[in-house]
Amino acid sequence: MESYITIKERASFEYEDRKSVFIADAMPVSTEADALSFLEYVKKKYPDARHHVYAYVLRENSIMRFSDDHEPQGTAGMPVLDVIRKNGCTDTVIVVTRYFGGTLLGTGGLVRAYTSAAIGALNAAGIIKYDIYCDVEFSVSYSDHGKINSTLFSLGFRTDDTIFGADVKIVGRIEKSKVDILQNSLTEITSGRCKIEILGEKFDF
Repeated sequence: MESYITIKERASFEYEDRKSVFIADAMPVSTEADALSFLEYVKKKYPDARHHVYAYVLRENSIMRFSDDHEPQGTAGMPVLDVIRKNGCTDTVIVVTRYFGGTLLGTGGLVRAYTSAAIGALNAAGIIKYDIYCDVEFSVSYSDHGKINSTLFSLGFRTDDTIFGADVKIVGRIEKSKVDILQNSLTEITSGRCKIEILGEKFDF
């Protein structure tokens, strides 16, 4: 996997329908233990609520879980899971806490409410895409340095450090899928004098 979509940060969203209040809490997570820990946190935060519906999707072992938490089957957990999946998100957990307002919403009303709350929390958390970036290092002569800037810019190269010594050493990051393009471009511009050293790789956005 060279990229994945998840949420940027923890966020909450509140939705109300006929005095029933649905509080959706979304959180980026990386393990099932993290997701379950967040669920317990939300339960303790709203101990008097009637339902704590949840769903999560993880890259870890391609795990997907959901619970209706005593709501009618198919009206709560699955709609929340569908919101996560339809937005392409993974490493994401959403817990929707419901305070019953005294009026039955029916199956259609519950699906709409849980869906709306989950969408609101997901949007508030911010959907982002992570790609694999390679940390790279290379050196060029002072005369070549001015020739490569437009290439670095066009490829989305992120410069972390520029060290001016006998040559100009540049340390930065670039998407893994563009490393070969960068190497070929710099080789052409510098007539083969520039070689890239890959220091490592990691997910970034």
